[in-house]
Amino acid sequence: MDGKRLDEHYEVKRFTKFGFEWTYEGDSPQQLALAILFDRLANKEHAIGLSEPFMKTVIANLDNDWKLTGEEIDAFVRSNPGMK
Repeated sequence: MDGKRLDEHYEVKRFTKFGFEWTYEGDSPQQLALAILFDRLANKEHAIGLSEPFMKTVIANLDNDWKLTGEEIDAFVRSNPGMK
């Protein structure tokens, strides 16, 4: 999000041991979703709860040349308030 390498945050929850992927639904894209959400929200339970819908809605639809802003992440979180 800020140009720094994003940690996988396996200590929060491990969906895969293979790192990040995107453009499809699966364990590695969900790991990316979790890492992005945890990095932004700093809330373990909230990030875990939103990781699957965020993966399906956002991460699975990214192409190979993508950028995701904090505002886009916040908009997703606001539109999914009951998922925690």
